Amino acid sequence: MSAAKTKAQQLINENGVVVFSKSYCPYCKASKALLDDLNATYTALELDLMDDGAAIQDALKEISGQRTVPNIYISKKHIGGNSDLQGIGRNELKRTLAAAGAL
Repeated sequence: MSAAKTKAQQLINENGVVVFSKSYCPYCKASKALLDDLNATYTALELDLMDDGAAIQDALKEISGQRTVPNIYISKKHIGGNSDLQGIGRNELKRTLAAAGAL
């Protein structure tokens, strides 16, 4: 297993909510804004600002089949991207975040 894949998997395993993001991405900003609006605790990684960001993005493709950002995980489960997160009903999202220990 590559170092980047190990790092990505470790982040997914050790955090209730992880958003793999890019600092300039409007969809990433929308996902983080929704989580902020719900006062959720989450870990965001700005891949474009990390030395190993490209390698982590490649590793995410191996892990989830999705290379695009945002790439969101809640309770170690791959949620998908911004449209997937936004598509979860607000009450259901609150329950999911609470179960992940993020609320």
